[in-house]
Amino acid sequence: MVSTLSHIREIERVGMGAVSPRDTPVIQSWLRCLNDYKLDPTIAQEAYIVPELKLREHREQAEELIRIGRSGLEALFNQIAEQNYVLLLSDARGVTVDFMGDPTFDNQLRRAGLYLGSEWSENRAGTCAVGACLVSGEPVIIHQDDHFDTSHIGLTCTAAPVFDTLGDLTAVLDISQLRSPTAKASQQLALHLVASTARRIELANLMTRTRNDWVLRLARSPEFLDVDPDAAIALDGSGRITGMTHGGFGALARSMNMHGLATRDFLGQPISSVFDIDVDDLPRFMRGRPNGERLLRARNGLVLFASAIAPAVSIRAPVTPEPRLPRALRDMSNGDPAMEKVQARAAKLAARDIPILIQGETGSGKEYLARAIHDSCNSDGNFVAVNCAAIPEHLIESELFGYTPGAFTGASQKGKRGLIEEASGGTLFLDEIGDMPLSLQSRLLRVLSENEVQPVGALKAKPVRLRVLSASHRDLAELVKEGRFRQDLYYRLNAATVTLPALREREDLGWLIDQFLRRIEKENGETYRIDKAARAILLDHDWPGNLRELFNALRVAAALSDGGKIDPGCLPEHLFAEVATDDALRDDDDLRRALKDCGNNVSALARSLGVNRSTIHRRLKRLN
Repeated sequence: MVSTLSHIREIERVGMGAVSPRDTPVIQSWLRCLNDYKLDPTIAQEAYIVPELKLREHREQAEELIRIGRSGLEALFNQIAEQNYVLLLSDARGVTVDFMGDPTFDNQLRRAGLYLGSEWSENRAGTCAVGACLVSGEPVIIHQDDHFDTSHIGLTCTAAPVFDTLGDLTAVLDISQLRSPTAKASQQLALHLVASTARRIELANLMTRTRNDWVLRLARSPEFLDVDPDAAIALDGSGRITGMTHGGFGALARSMNMHGLATRDFLGQPISSVFDIDVDDLPRFMRGRPNGERLLRARNGLVLFASAIAPAVSIRAPVTPEPRLPRALRDMSNGDPAMEKVQARAAKLAARDIPILIQGETGSGKEYLARAIHDSCNSDGNFVAVNCAAIPEHLIESELFGYTPGAFTGASQKGKRGLIEEASGGTLFLDEIGDMPLSLQSRLLRVLSENEVQPVGALKAKPVRLRVLSASHRDLAELVKEGRFRQDLYYRLNAATVTLPALREREDLGWLIDQFLRRIEKENGETYRIDKAARAILLDHDWPGNLRELFNALRVAAALSDGGKIDPGCLPEHLFAEVATDDALRDDDDLRRALKDCGNNVSALARSLGVNRSTIHRRLKRLN
């Protein structure tokens, strides 16, 4: 082992640009310590162990990963314990949140920092395996005097990164020795063991978090495909990518022949954009099929072996389309081309248990469509609608998740079932999902990933099985960019999108007026008639509030009618804004003359009359 002085001088020479035979990751780390963290190699630092309270916070945040990876860590430790290795699992900030070692050497290990709660970030400990791995994202060996700090040059440390299903580095697995063989090459086997275990932890994490998705495991040869795959990718019911192991990202990147991509670039993409399969092909890759049937070809010609694992809650098989739409969907329109496309798309999606994001302007019928999709599935369960924008932020958690008796101040002593639990066996419709607080988005994601809900104050989660439909008039993708909506939840909810047209774009407004009026008649037990003038006003209005505004206008008109006759005087006052325009442009010649006066510019004519362009376009269409 080199002396302390010669070690310090070597680091100083490297800092001044001298060439060194050491591995590139070591040199790069030394330079970061000198230039970025301003560490002084002449000052030896004692190992830093975070306070107990802080350690508890780190461990709570890593609790799920510790639980998922525990059996893998124990298996690895059993392989290395006789060689006097200790095992450390550090979080993304370099704090050791799990530890296995020989208790006989507890005092020595604690002094060396090889202990629970020790922090091994580069800016704290200098060059070390955990810190270098956190920065590079690559497996690394930091052996003896590769370390920056002289207090660590007796150690040998080997580490590998653990990535989450979205490609973020979430932990580092490290095995270290207080005293080790001289040759760095002796640690190559340790590197292989650590990297393999990290890969298995990633796979276990993926399998746990995506139990309701397909998981496609990949390998270059069939022999270890089902027991130790190289990579894995999770797919939702429509075949879109929802997550992957780090090896899965590598396989996708190689299949695309592209560099500089990140895991998140693949999230939400259909698997058919990378490999020559779609979701309907996945069953042929299930275990027990001949190897020849499990060959997977990438779009660039790369060939892999694949093994598919079906969702824990099976995705419904496609059904043969019926000649007619389900009645619940059929009753939503009457010959409007845009709505017919929406209805056909919704009918196909309703036949499969696929999360659907319904988009459209406020009042365009998003909840009505969600209920129609639920009814089309012939589900025996409840349809539970939750308006995330209408429930106060301090109440939404207890409303959604429920609570146990006396869970918080003001809570009922009987407790309360949450809306998620109420929807179990049926459909949960989350309206205005873009307004859900970020803190609750994480809890909702866990419900969708693990099919269980934990009420406020409860120690154990309850199993639930439900279909989730969501809606928003806001651009969720933009909210994701702004950091106001979780990207992983966005892809979980947005397996398929259905966009409702605005009422002003629909051609069946007259039919809708009659349908809504029939509904009001049933509510009131009366019969109503709309005269020609009132109907013309209704047909010419732009309806910025869409179906909701139309229905409310008709309810007001019905309430103000005499003997059931609805004339213009019964309509809400704001509808009269365009009546003068109706009179001024009632015939073809008036419209042509006004349009010519504005240079045939529809926008200019609309501005001069104080109406929307769509009003003018409708009048042009009506007058041909």
